[in-house]
Amino acid sequence: MNFTNPKSARRKSRELALQGVFEWLVSGSDAGAIEAFLHERYPTIKLDTEHFQGVLHGCIREAALLDADIQPYLDRPTRELSPVEHALLLLGTYELRFILEVPYKVIINEAVDLAKVYGGTDGFKYVNGVLDSLAVILRPDETTGRLAPQPYQQHGGMPANPAAKVPVSFKPRTPARPNAKPAGRRASGDASAAPSDPWAQRKPSARRKPQED
Repeated sequence: MNFTNPKSARRKSRELALQGVFEWLVSGSDAGAIEAFLHERYPTIKLDTEHFQGVLHGCIREAALLDADIQPYLDRPTRELSPVEHALLLLGTYELRFILEVPYKVIINEAVDLAKVYGGTDGFKYVNGVLDSLAVILRPDETTGRLAPQPYQQHGGMPANPAAKVPVSFKPRTPARPNAKPAGRRASGDASAAPSDPWAQRKPSARRKPQED
């Protein structure tokens, strides 16, 4: 007997938003192009569309603010995080800060579950620790009685990242190598407007297609 529950529309919206934020971190593609690409790639997934659009566009729009929230509780600059863990921290922090109707424990559990599927071996532990610290700061009414976490910079760790005009999340494309061969010509059509798909180049477990039931 199969006791596995189907994914909720809200879970699917987070999973697809994770792919979108990952794409943005890796390639810097336009948020609208990323959304259109994801809808085209997964046309039958039953999403919580409002949540998906709000989180995807909100994470990209508020990336500098979110990175400034995250950085004090990291042991490295955000730009040195794996794109999957960075995307999950942006998603979780956005929900903790802006989507107050969702309990903080639900937000953290969802991020941890996605990290177990798409992240590195122990990435879910890192995501859990950072978001749990941020919950005390961003959700004080829900975490009454918990001690405020100690930022890393107070004991010799990384300094907080200032909310710069260009967020540290954005990683410009690597310049072409001097002797690199030119890439082949694109197929005809409006292919230049569509983002690439670095997500598909991840390890097999991270390439799997989200449920479409």
